[in-house]
Amino acid sequence: MITPRIHNLGCADFQTTWQNMRTFTETRMTTTPDEFWLLQHPATYTLGMNGDPQHLLRPIAIPLIKTDRGGQITWHGPGQLIAYTLLDLRRMNKGIRTIVNCLEAAVVKLLGCYGIVGTTLPNAPGVYVDGSKIASIGLRVIRGCTYHGLSLNINPDLNFFSAINPCGYSGLNVTSLEALGISSDTSAMAPALTAALIEAIGHPQV
Repeated sequence: MITPRIHNLGCADFQTTWQNMRTFTETRMTTTPDEFWLLQHPATYTLGMNGDPQHLLRPIAIPLIKTDRGGQITWHGPGQLIAYTLLDLRRMNKGIRTIVNCLEAAVVKLLGCYGIVGTTLPNAPGVYVDGSKIASIGLRVIRGCTYHGLSLNINPDLNFFSAINPCGYSGLNVTSLEALGISSDTSAMAPALTAALIEAIGHPQV
C-alpha cells in the first residue's frame, strides 16, 4: 500500500480548504498517495448537502456554509482539531461504512489513551462520551475517493453549539477533552490523532 502524506495546515479558511479538497479528489490518479490534512478553521457553521437549515436555532454573526458532505449542521472553529481524510476507497477495497467505522475507532482509541471511554451509535456517526458528542464525521465520495473527514473537540468554546441542533439532534450535548479534564491543544493532539487514523485505516505508518 502507498504511504500517505500528512499536511499540517494550521488555521485555514473553510471554503478555500473545501475547494482544495475537491480539486485534489477530482484530479488525483490511481497512484496518487492518500492524504491527511490536519487543521483548524475560523469560526464557521457548515450544513451538509441534504441538511435542514431549521437546525440553526437563531440568527448568528458568523458564516453558515452549505457544503457537499453528508450529515446535518455543525460548528468548526478554534480549539477543534479537523482531520480531512482524502482516501482512495477502490485501492483499499473498502466501502464508505467501513471508513466511517475506522474514523470512529481511531477517536475511541485516542480517547482511551486518556482514560476516556468513547462510544458510537449505529445510526448517528461520530463518537460520544456519556451521551455527549465529542467528535463528528461527515464524508463525500467522488470517483471512489473520499474527502471531508472528522472533527474532534479539544478545547473549543462549546457555547457555539447552543445555536444549533448539533448534527441535527435536538438537545444533543457536546463535550470536549478540556471539559473532560484533559488539558491539551490542537497542535499537540494532531500527531496522536493522525497515528490513530493511519493505524485504524490500515495504512503504512509515516
